[in-house]
Amino acid sequence: MNPGHLEHARKVADAVLYEGYLLYPYRRSAQKNQVRFQFGVLMPPAYSAVDPSEASASQTECLLEYRDGAVVWVLARFLHLRGDEADDLEHRVEVPVSSLLRGEADVPFHVAGLDAAMVIGAERLPGRVLRMRVRLENRTAPPEPPRSRPDALRHALISAHLLIGAEDGTFLSLTEPPEWAAPLAAGCVNTGLWPVLAGPPDCRDLVLAAPIILYDHPEVAAESAGDLFDATEIDEILTLRTLAMTDEEKAEARSTDPRAAGLLDRLEGLPPEMIEKMHGAIRYLGPAASPVEEPWWDPGSDQSVSPETDHVMVQGVRVAKGSRVRMRPGVRRADAQDLFLAGREAVVEAVLFDVDGQVHVAVSPAGDPLAGLGRFRYFAPDEIEPV
Repeated sequence: MNPGHLEHARKVADAVLYEGYLLYPYRRSAQKNQVRFQFGVLMPPAYSAVDPSEASASQTECLLEYRDGAVVWVLARFLHLRGDEADDLEHRVEVPVSSLLRGEADVPFHVAGLDAAMVIGAERLPGRVLRMRVRLENRTAPPEPPRSRPDALRHALISAHLLIGAEDGTFLSLTEPPEWAAPLAAGCVNTGLWPVLAGPPDCRDLVLAAPIILYDHPEVAAESAGDLFDATEIDEILTLRTLAMTDEEKAEARSTDPRAAGLLDRLEGLPPEMIEKMHGAIRYLGPAASPVEEPWWDPGSDQSVSPETDHVMVQGVRVAKGSRVRMRPGVRRADAQDLFLAGREAVVEAVLFDVDGQVHVAVSPAGDPLAGLGRFRYFAPDEIEPV
């Protein structure tokens, strides 16, 4: 394991760990700071029995291409509430793949008055691929059954997440698996955590399983001057709002929590150029293209394609503009919203061929009030069926 890759992943994991720990305006009197820790809370089983919506365990499944002698390790990280503050804790387990293939490893651990366990298992799949499973369980039994959520939180694993690494192994993305592994990825069951490839883009031996949905190889923005405990917000907005607090509000925030006090000190010491760096950062643009006189493709002059009249054969039926079809979004699609359209009828608006020869069918769902505004859904031919 490259130490730099792990350090890279830890920065994102730390942001996950403290997400929602203390929200703007960073004062204890604020209602949202009296009901904290929104993500990744594993309650003691006694409380989960009273309120089934509060889980006491999470499950992560991921895919690993392994070699002989491969070893995996799992690092469980979480917060433990102590008074009005919290300590960050972690526990690491290492186990050979050969041992996992003989049976599950149930590894209990005790830390800071909490009893927990990692139950690690593996299933051999075709092609020397392993479906690895990690169940993180809170097994704490308080002296008295918790009577309220605040009581239960003192015995909970808060913002619980996992870092999973492999020696002599390569993890496969569940977000964008290679085509041959898509059925294997679809069979993974994740409850409470979602695993993504972690570390820099070239890292394939590290996974972060977080209680919030991330993309592969997530990054902390280079412009961020430090943790604001709300990674779903914009640093610039939170910084300017915090700097605009009155002296009385800042004094209350400083007395609320040492981390809030440190945050205020850090922001008040930011030089203007650091704040300017947060404004208007664009990451998705590439180098400027060389100017060209003509567009690469002009639908008006290219007689080889005609979305208005082109057609495609689907199940032996000619499908073109005006055809009625039923939408059957495939599991490979990245847009989860399309799954809500499964089984609904639609009208074909155009059949398009891209430069790679792929066919895309533009449709308007039947009864869609926006159908006349040119807002279409696009499906592959195997994701529709003629009506």
